[in-house]
This record gives sequence, structure tokens and C-alpha cells, in this order.
Amino acid sequence: MGTTMEYFHDPMATHGSNGLEEHTSTSKKSDVEGMAESLEKLDEGYLQYGCSHYKRRCRIRAPCCNEVFDCRHCHNEAKNSVDVKPQQRHDVPRHKVQRVICSLCDTEQDVHQVCINCGVCMGKYFCETCKLFDDDISKQQYHCDGCGICRTGGRDNFFHCFKCGCCYSIMLKDCHPCVEGAMHHNCPVCFEFLFESTRDINVLPCGHTIHMDCLKEMQQHLQFFCPMCSKSVCDMSKVWEKLDEEVALTPMPESYQNKKIWILCNDCNATSEVPFHIVAQKCLNCNSYNTRQTRGCHTTDTCRQ
Repeated sequence: MGTTMEYFHDPMATHGSNGLEEHTSTSKKSDVEGMAESLEKLDEGYLQYGCSHYKRRCRIRAPCCNEVFDCRHCHNEAKNSVDVKPQQRHDVPRHKVQRVICSLCDTEQDVHQVCINCGVCMGKYFCETCKLFDDDISKQQYHCDGCGICRTGGRDNFFHCFKCGCCYSIMLKDCHPCVEGAMHHNCPVCFEFLFESTRDINVLPCGHTIHMDCLKEMQQHLQFFCPMCSKSVCDMSKVWEKLDEEVALTPMPESYQNKKIWILCNDCNATSEVPFHIVAQKCLNCNSYNTRQTRGCHTTDTCRQ
């Protein structure tokens, strides 16, 4: 379970009463000074160590290859680079990390939040399950038992959907379409595994998931349909109105005016028999132009035979 270490000292706390001997007062002063020194040691090097992924005061020894890295992401980037032979590429099993090295005193030890040698706190956020250390608690890290890993953004801002198998924004709690294992696959654009991705992820209206930046890149190339199921990823009503105008301004030749075809709507899954048009075919059920032809016929009379 992820924990955030906080340091608290009540200056109003008192021990004993009037009439204490002088050596008791001296001892109390010594205890306070010792506590202050201990707290100062815990914060030594705060936000001064780490890598591009985490600010922390320790490194890990990867159990898979017995090498030392700043974090699991540094390991994965190094061991999955193009310079590594394909058969030797691998990711570190985060839950199996057993040894860490203090960045201040270089003491190798079992996984603990506080160094057993120099007494420094190696990460203000610490998850014993994920073996995660991070001094930057502004990320609002929390451990999700449903996901089995740590997430960022604050526990109160997310909920775990057990059918989708992942954490979603609380704003989607009662209004997202559930897709079993929605995050347990690769991004359909860049093919990075979404469940453990550190990049922002968008839940499409159809329930499928995709990286936010990949979705924006698609839209920059005028692609507004889900790569998984072809449903529209945003409100296309204004586009359909423009297509209505274009269809009206583009009359078909006389030989095509009686031709009808069968279409399948990607948005509502309805099938319709509609007049063929060179510009686009409109769904009779939901008025979407996000359709595909399934079969056709030459004329209306032929269709009825």
C-alpha cells in the first residue's frame, strides 16, 4: 500500500510538571534536539536526486539482470533499445524488486522507506507493494488494489472499474461504456501498452482507449473515428450538416438516380438501403455519414426482384 511520510512535532507537548529537577529539563532539551536532527536527516537531499522519471534518493537493483538503475523506466528504456538484441530485451518485474541502493551513502539494502545506514528518507511517497519511491508528492500518488499498481492524480479523483480493469476519472463513473479489459492492450496508434503507460490516456465514447497525444495526431490528419471499431470519437453533427449540403449540390447522373445500395452505420450499427451517391451515404437511423457499403444493386427494380 502506498504511503506518504509526514513529519509532525507538537511544540506545545509537555512532559512532567513544575518542580522537575534540572537534569530532567536538560534531558528533554536533548531529546528535542535529537528529534530535530533526525527530521533534518530524513529530508537531506530532498528533490536533489533521481532521474527524468522520478525524484528520489535511491536506485534499484533489477532482479531480472542484477544491474543497478535509477528506476524501472530507466531499466526498461535501456533494455528495450534498438542496440539490444531482440531475444535479450525485457522489462523489470516491479513487484519483484528486493534491493535498493541509497543515493546518499551508497548502502545496498532491502526495500525500506528510510535508509538503514544514514537514516535518510529515500522517497516521501513509498509503496511497499510496487517498490515505488518518489519525493515529488505533488503527483498525488496512490496505490490501487484493483489495478495492482500505483497511479497518480489523487485517489479521490479516480475510481476503479472492475469490468474495464483500470482506473478512470470520477467524472466517467456513471457514464462510460464498459469494455472488458479496455486498458489491457496496446495503443492502436503507437502500440505502447496502455495499462502501464505514463502518458495521458483518453477514453473514447465507444469505450476504447488511446493515448491523448495519439488522438490529437489523428485529428490533425482529419481522422475522427476509433481505430478499433470505427465509431465517431467526437460530435460530428456539424460535419454531417456540411455533407448534407454537399450531397444536395451534387446531383447524380440520370443513370444512377435509381440505384440503391445497402450500408452499415459504424455509429449505430444499423443497416439501411439508401440511394447511392458519389459523395457519401447517410444512415437512415441516426443521420450519420460514418457508413460503409455492404452490398449494392444496379437499380431499384433490380433490388426488388
